[in-house]
Amino acid sequence: MNRKIKLIWDFKGPDGYETAKHHCIHLREFAAIDNLPYHEVDAKQLNPFHTVAYIVVDEEHMKTFRDALKPHRGELA
Repeated sequence: MNRKIKLIWDFKGPDGYETAKHHCIHLREFAAIDNLPYHEVDAKQLNPFHTVAYIVVDEEHMKTFRDALKPHRGELA
């Protein structure tokens, strides 16, 4: 069974949510251009000054996304 990895980008400040939502557009575009599979792309506001954008990918594709997109961190999904 292949594990799922969540790659995460942090956005801080009062405009963080809007910036994170826009970042999600670029994550989807990157996957589409290179025809890479993913499970989910979304933004989640943790509090008014901290939002995360993330993409969930299979572990076998994680290095491709990680090396090209430089996430701030990752975790098992």
